[in-house]
Amino acid sequence: MIACTQPQKNQETPKEVTSEITDEALLDSVQRRTFNYFWEGAEPTSGMARERYHLDGVYPQNDKHVVTSGGSGFGIMAIIAGIDRGYVSREQGLQRMDKMVSFLEKADSFHGVYPHWWNGETGKVRGFSEKDNGGDLVETSFLFQGLLAAHQYYVNGSDEEKAVAARIDKLWRAVDWNWHRNGQNVLYWHWSPEHSWEMNFAIRGYNECMITYILAACSPTHEVPAEVYHEGWAEGGAIISPHETEGYKLNMRYQGTEAGPLFWAHYSFLGLDPNGLKDRYADYFEEMKNYTLINRAYCIRNPKNYKGYGENSWGLSASYTVDGYSAHEPAERGDRGVITPTAALSSIVYTPKESMQVMRYLYSKKELLFGEYGFYDAFSETDNWYPQRYLAIDQGPIVVMIENHRSGLLWKLFMSHPDVQKGLQKLEFESPYLNK
Repeated sequence: MIACTQPQKNQETPKEVTSEITDEALLDSVQRRTFNYFWEGAEPTSGMARERYHLDGVYPQNDKHVVTSGGSGFGIMAIIAGIDRGYVSREQGLQRMDKMVSFLEKADSFHGVYPHWWNGETGKVRGFSEKDNGGDLVETSFLFQGLLAAHQYYVNGSDEEKAVAARIDKLWRAVDWNWHRNGQNVLYWHWSPEHSWEMNFAIRGYNECMITYILAACSPTHEVPAEVYHEGWAEGGAIISPHETEGYKLNMRYQGTEAGPLFWAHYSFLGLDPNGLKDRYADYFEEMKNYTLINRAYCIRNPKNYKGYGENSWGLSASYTVDGYSAHEPAERGDRGVITPTAALSSIVYTPKESMQVMRYLYSKKELLFGEYGFYDAFSETDNWYPQRYLAIDQGPIVVMIENHRSGLLWKLFMSHPDVQKGLQKLEFESPYLNK
């Protein structure tokens, strides 16, 4: 536990870190600016979230027009938060939601499952890789986590809002989760009309994909039995693997590592409320809190002696890196000296004090780190690397988790959906929402 409080000697703390801005004002400033990634920065034809946005205008893969299904799910929740905060009017928000739903109604899908990427101007699939040019079940689950929250936001509203909710429900009912079992008690990530099951990626825990299994169990039309969750995701109980890292205890096995990148604590819990959420494998709030504190403690210990790591600047996650893209993690083999702002900021629901400390530090260096759509995706003080670039999947959780920290709005909406509650009960989860 000492490693969690010991300051890193080579970290310099600017005087501005003690700025007089209040926590609430800082939270609102960061949330509002990051919300604009999904509002002003959206792809104009579809209204969907661009996969990436580069202020330098350089797109080596010619993909400025490419939109992302999972990132758009995060963006839908960000827009709901923005409506509720008054960043845009309810009428403006509904118009954008109508545009996005209209896109989804016509865009390429495969057995109701959406691809990772589309051409935002045409709705045609853009392959994520050579054989990954069909349905992506995980990204689809991230999309529907947002859509189900939007459904609940609108289902009891005006006639126009109820109409959008009904269209979302139709899309939800069309997803064939069972198809992605390929006849087995496990879910497969990819299917392509050209390459069938050749990707052969069975989804097993623990990683970011828990929400995929939960939504598969929640479906009112193509639900999977509970055995798929317990035998596929949890591998017949093998997901339980008590261990200790950086002085903190974890109960689950993390795929390929003792504790992975921090987005594993974010993506499934943007709508799924971890507070009081338990099943036979974990107490998810306590697990994810410790998972976050491990990431922080590793950065403070800083075994590779990178410049800038410390109590004010920690957080390793998947993001841009100095020479491409990498899933940074709290282990020497996966640590490349790159801090990703979404890591600590999106963990604010687990570590409010510690995450605010990082937010203040980053904001104090806003000339380098803060742009028109919030904090840039990643940076390295060691390499003097400060790219003015954004990724949807990193910006989205910042907005959503700040809102959940402030009001719990997205949690309340998603957890109130009747199908979600039935699915969680089927999987024998405990949650305060199931006792109401």
